[in-house]
Amino acid sequence: MSPGGRLSALVLAASLFAPAESLDWAVQRRVQAERSPALDRVMEALTDGAKPPVVFGGLLLIAAFGGPAGPAIARHAIYALLPANLVVEVTKRAVDRQRPEGTHKRSNASFPSSHAANAAALAWVLGWHWRRAAPFLGALALAVAGSRIYLNRHFLSDVLVGVIIGVACGWLVTRTVGRGAAWASRDKRRVA
Repeated sequence: MSPGGRLSALVLAASLFAPAESLDWAVQRRVQAERSPALDRVMEALTDGAKPPVVFGGLLLIAAFGGPAGPAIARHAIYALLPANLVVEVTKRAVDRQRPEGTHKRSNASFPSSHAANAAALAWVLGWHWRRAAPFLGALALAVAGSRIYLNRHFLSDVLVGVIIGVACGWLVTRTVGRGAAWASRDKRRVA
């Protein structure tokens, strides 16, 4: 592509994202205007609960105490988290968006939200294994994503794209796992 063509493509892309950025700032201003000290603690706890040491500690507990399926469930969650984080980190470096509170570091850019991606991936995989808990897990993932906007660490579009990435990675894992379980079931019937 010629330099003029690249510039035209960049201008077109920027014009397509302008309405989203306008919405991002409107939501950010509204949420920050409504903050309260009591809710700050809840939102900080949600964000802290989605940090890697807590997540991997929880997966270790699932593997150790989740019954016979525990190790497989923890493994499936990790299978969803790995590509979700890879996509998020590559995208963060490519987009290099400043965070709403003003910090700007390419390796920890605002877009997309890794907290939202990880929470959504985990909710999808764990909800697939524990169907009755799926609504609670989905609500918890959305609360984690919302906490990132509330705490002024991400814009609305950051968390929405993070959730999409997480759900896509979780869906791919459960689709693959489900297909593998169906194949194993067919093989057992053939042997019998």
